[in-house]
Amino acid sequence: MSTAAPASRPNLAAEPREITGKKVAVLRRQGRLPAVVFGHGISSENVTLDAHDFELLRRKAGQNALIDLSVHGQKARPVLVHGVQVHPVNRRPLHVDLFLVRMTEELTVDVPLVATGTSLAVENLNGTLFHQLESVRVKALPDHLPQSIEYAIEGLVDFDAVVKVSDLAIPGDVTLLTDPEEVVAKVLPSRLQAEVEAEKAEEAEAAAEAAEGEAEGAAEAAEGEGAAAGTESESGSESDEG
Repeated sequence: MSTAAPASRPNLAAEPREITGKKVAVLRRQGRLPAVVFGHGISSENVTLDAHDFELLRRKAGQNALIDLSVHGQKARPVLVHGVQVHPVNRRPLHVDLFLVRMTEELTVDVPLVATGTSLAVENLNGTLFHQLESVRVKALPDHLPQSIEYAIEGLVDFDAVVKVSDLAIPGDVTLLTDPEEVVAKVLPSRLQAEVEAEKAEEAEAAAEAAEGEAEGAAEAAEGEGAAAGTESESGSESDEG
């Protein structure tokens, strides 16, 4: 079962922005969020968004939801939130990349997976549900992008049973790019699950230590669009072409 994009798209207003670099900190203090609009065959456009409105939209709209963006009251254009750079400490958005889509061009995106139902191996064998895949990669036209894909776990009756990508219900107008043989979920004995979680925690701690020294540089990089905005646009376009 999948959840398709809603018929009515959320709206977002933006204003043109001339301030770039470290000076955008002033905009943030005024409740404005720096952003860049880019797409295939167009010049990138520096804009600002209302930070509060953007936060509300993020909570309501799905990961792959199309948004009607209007810049300075002009005709709305469909965009996808391509990336959000956040503060390393308070996790508040610092900068947003908005990709201007062409409704006739397919896009490649990652779609979140959502488990539904109950597993006998969890209920009766004291096992722990292990999500090996949190998302799958698909390709579809912008208005056909799924917001999420649900899968049932009733079939996980013991520690040998698995849910594979091939078991997922993919809409007919969506092309699956992830290997169908990859395991989505299985149930692990509690002890084994504890070992897996401990290994994950060690990896996360190592990654956090490596990122700690770069956090300040990352925050500064988020503020320095200028010439870098063009580079971001090219890299973003390539990733969306899939």
